[in-house]
Amino acid sequence: MSRETRILLVEDDLVDRMACKRALAADSARRYIVFEAETGEQGLHLAMEQRPDCILLDYNLPDHTGLEFLAALAGEDGEVAIPVMVLTGGSNAALAVELMRRGARDYLTKDADRHYLEQVPAAIERMLNAQRLIEAKREAEAKFRTLVEQIPAITYIWSSEHGGLEYVSPQIAMLGYTAEEWLHGPSFHEAYVHPDDRRRVQEAVALSRASGAALSIEYRLIAKHGEILWFRDEAQTIHDGSDHPPVQGILLDITQSKLAQQTLQQSQAELRSLAAHQENIKENERKRIAQEIHDELGSLLTGIKAYVSVSVERSIQAGGAADPLLVDATRLAEEALGAVRRVITDLRPSVLDQLGVWEAMRWYANQIQTRSDLICDCSIDTALSTVAIDADLSTMLFRVVQEALTNVVRHAGASCVSVRAEAHGGEIVVEIKDDGMGFAGEDSARGQTWGILGMHERARHFGGSLTISGRAGQGTTVELRVPIGNTHGY
Repeated sequence: MSRETRILLVEDDLVDRMACKRALAADSARRYIVFEAETGEQGLHLAMEQRPDCILLDYNLPDHTGLEFLAALAGEDGEVAIPVMVLTGGSNAALAVELMRRGARDYLTKDADRHYLEQVPAAIERMLNAQRLIEAKREAEAKFRTLVEQIPAITYIWSSEHGGLEYVSPQIAMLGYTAEEWLHGPSFHEAYVHPDDRRRVQEAVALSRASGAALSIEYRLIAKHGEILWFRDEAQTIHDGSDHPPVQGILLDITQSKLAQQTLQQSQAELRSLAAHQENIKENERKRIAQEIHDELGSLLTGIKAYVSVSVERSIQAGGAADPLLVDATRLAEEALGAVRRVITDLRPSVLDQLGVWEAMRWYANQIQTRSDLICDCSIDTALSTVAIDADLSTMLFRVVQEALTNVVRHAGASCVSVRAEAHGGEIVVEIKDDGMGFAGEDSARGQTWGILGMHERARHFGGSLTISGRAGQGTTVELRVPIGNTHGY
């Protein structure tokens, strides 16, 4: 079945019209319905009334030239919507260029023998194919524009050729601006990006466009009425083969998530501050309890031991035998005093306050070796003796080492453990390493006990970090890093 094409033939010469209709009728591949007009005005009227698929236009009409006809046919945007092929009586190249510039899709030069008519069907087919491509492109662009303008984000196209925006979607209204204000207003970075973010954004954008790499950056934009909003800018250079490829981007409003993030960070900071305050209170309470045990219970036990010892001594001096119960009481009193000393040491070792954290680490490592089967080696860099460390940081360093060594004794199944402390790269670095059973990768996440979490929090409070690494059967390493000079208290 042949395809149907509706043609408007605007030609004042009756013979030429008849000859053109015969040429079209000879085309078996397509059925043509032809509307005829003798003048430009009739042609314009039929074009509006019948909306033909294309127009065959004689350049020289009684009332219009081809250029005048095209001007009258064009819409408000200057575009000629209906494909027009102009039939001219001469081969004026300048005229042909002007016709195409005014909206004609093609032209044919009339010859006296009317051989040009043989080309008309193929020329019409070529013109209609081009029109279908144009309409398909417009439809695709319309769908894309509709999609773009419905998503809750600002999309834009930046022209590398002109160095400015060439499109921004209507969602720019979320900042209080119109698209025209952004397209024709001042420089984007100078006018809308928050001053504190401007340099960082300019450097990132320049690097992205110079290298052709994708851009992904978060920054603040100032709305028209002064409100400050956070956006994530995701942009990509479209490599279309041109010398100046465009950049397509999207601005996502992340203000709410940023506010939530800031609230969460503030909450975490407050919780850490509270935890640090509670830790300080706990340390002070330990010190107080240790002092009271030393002063009260220690004194009482010392007195009891002295009285019992004097009683035993008097019995012996009187020539009698020492009462076995009193001898046992003396021994028990001595053991009780030893237990009191251990409790005091566990609560707050006096060596920490008297000799400092590094001697306290050496002392505690020696205690671990004495109390267990572990070989415990402690090495302190002499450079640390020149580092100013306040009481709070000293307590943190000691407690982390104490907790780590306690875990080694209880869980590692190790035979050796080493403690190393040094000043390196502006940091205090303390490493506790054992040769125990280590842990598998999945055990690391499960192994976050309260003690380990406490070690992490202690380190974070002083701007430091704690890492725990190990492999099954190859031991565990705990590394604490704290910036030198970051010795603020709780």
